Amino acid sequence: MPELSPILVRTPRLAVNVWAGGPPDGRPVLLVHGNLVTGGWWRDVAALLPDDVRVVAPDLRGFGRTEPKPVDATRGLGDMSDDLHGLLEVLGFTGRDDVVAAGWSMGGGVLQQHLLAHPGDLAAVVLVAPLSPYGFGGTRGDDGAHCTDDDAGTGGGGAAPPFLERLRAGDRTADDPSTARSVYRAFFGAGARVNEVDEDFLVDEMLLTAVGDDSYPGDSRVSEHWPGFAPGRRGVLNAMAPTWYDVSALPELETKPALTWVHGTADQVVSDASMFDLAMLGQLGAVPGWPGAKAMPPQPMAAQTRALLRRYAAAGGTTREVALEGVGHGIPVADPRAVADAVRAHLS
Repeated sequence: MPELSPILVRTPRLAVNVWAGGPPDGRPVLLVHGNLVTGGWWRDVAALLPDDVRVVAPDLRGFGRTEPKPVDATRGLGDMSDDLHGLLEVLGFTGRDDVVAAGWSMGGGVLQQHLLAHPGDLAAVVLVAPLSPYGFGGTRGDDGAHCTDDDAGTGGGGAAPPFLERLRAGDRTADDPSTARSVYRAFFGAGARVNEVDEDFLVDEMLLTAVGDDSYPGDSRVSEHWPGFAPGRRGVLNAMAPTWYDVSALPELETKPALTWVHGTADQVVSDASMFDLAMLGQLGAVPGWPGAKAMPPQPMAAQTRALLRRYAAAGGTTREVALEGVGHGIPVADPRAVADAVRAHLS
């Protein structure tokens, strides 16, 4: 596969920067990135795909070089899903039954919502450490029951102010735990492949994130419940809050694309003990005043995904789980072959 190159594609919704590679008439493979990164993060995965596929890895709105239009969080990740649909239409990929997609983290959440909003677009999906079907934070149990009536502790208010300050400033250093480079290394870096990736490129792509109430992280509102805030209606983190995001209806799809779930056993971002879940941090004593596990337990994110896939399979869908021992959240850079192999399996 030739190296991915950025191209600008104008759609009726917005101008999209797309990292593309392979022959224009090749079988389409759509790669959807996660929060705080760009489509360029898929370079190592794309390099391992067959040379007869057409890879398209767009920058989602608010990230990279795509037009930074506002995110309406009340639609969940619907703005991003509709953006993808518009891109697929312009590229001529809709109306065919062979598009394989992979989505990482938030991108996995986008694709799950896409399956509901645009059935028929995708033939198969690889969910790489995906967002829980019940959003990020604030829910309990396999069925995603809400811990509070306003989903306190989730959404835009959960972003750390020092991190936002360093992100706005374009800080490329690692002299503080709050910089993009430090967060990359600690939570979604290349792991054992640290000497095989271009860290400067990856960090520079992170620093292209649009920061504000309409983008990352979004707005918030005051809550009477711990820790004192609840999701707002705008921006990226609110779009993943359980108030607005719920794809638990996936097993009800009439036509069910095959789903593969790839996740790492050492994931600290999307897991049953996420270090980005305020309830988990409260349990550890890092956020004072935690009301206890009875009121607000850490969200069992992986267990919720596993339960959904079981229901999907029981309803006639095809699913597969691939657990990567010792791998963290940054699977596209830490173990790109695992993702490429999962995509190849659907292509064949």
